[in-house]
Amino acid sequence: MNGVDRQRGRARDMVFGIAALVAFVSQTMTLAGVGPLTAGDVVEVEIPEVGVLRNPVSAESREGRSRA
Repeated sequence: MNGVDRQRGRARDMVFGIAALVAFVSQTMTLAGVGPLTAGDVVEVEIPEVGVLRNPVSAESREGRSRA
């Protein structure tokens, strides 16, 4: 997060495949274990030889929608 590794590992060392993990995690967990996220933070997930997914964090408006 914000250019600092919070977790590091290799997909080939995992017990379950990536598709199974994404399906499970997206149904049962949030990013709460990463630490508090605040507007302006950038969360990055990288899969070597695939790419990097960068998600900027923005403040939530009163209507529950993100604002820039």
